[in-house]
Amino acid sequence: MASLIGIFGGTFDPVHHGHLKPALDVKNALDLDEIRFIPNQDPPHRESPWLQAEQRKQLLELAITDYPGFELDDRELNRHGKSFMVDTLQSLRKDYPQAHLCLIVGMDAIAGFKQWHQWDKILTLCHIVVTQRPGYRWEDITDNQWFGQFITDDKTDLKREASGRILLQSVSQVDVSASEIRNLIKTSQDISHLMPAKVYQRLMAMAKNENIEAVDDDRRS
Repeated sequence: MASLIGIFGGTFDPVHHGHLKPALDVKNALDLDEIRFIPNQDPPHRESPWLQAEQRKQLLELAITDYPGFELDDRELNRHGKSFMVDTLQSLRKDYPQAHLCLIVGMDAIAGFKQWHQWDKILTLCHIVVTQRPGYRWEDITDNQWFGQFITDDKTDLKREASGRILLQSVSQVDVSASEIRNLIKTSQDISHLMPAKVYQRLMAMAKNENIEAVDDDRRS
């Protein structure tokens, strides 16, 4: 039987519990063999990240250390140009030809899926696992949408079929965003409870010694 590899992309600017806890829920619920966290270099649908690529990578490495089966994948950081998921999935298919890839996205992402670069190719390369985010309901995205024909509620379909299924998966609700964290840092408020301790300590050291400065924005990552 094919192995299942979860794919979790994003800016991770910075990484926090809102990334880690839902990913762990998905891994456990769907019996994924691993989840590959893929920080992007140049996100196509938002402004440039606040933290530098190497800083985001360092924090993500620290964040996943205590999670068996969580792996850092830096292929997008090593690739020039925009970080398009379709390119990443094609690269992963070459590296893991026998595995079934499960792209993990939030409900807001699937609602705007047709804005993704070459979106129509993505379901030929992977399955999609949609996680529920605070403020969104299943019915907000499942009524009269193009992807209804691909939805399954049977997780065994992810192993039986190589690609092309969309599974809706409930996860722990962690109502925090990276933009909120950046603004809390700017106003000198406590963020230690929003991320693993070792990530918090490294981020604070970066803020002190590497002259990073949080900005006011409404980006979510």
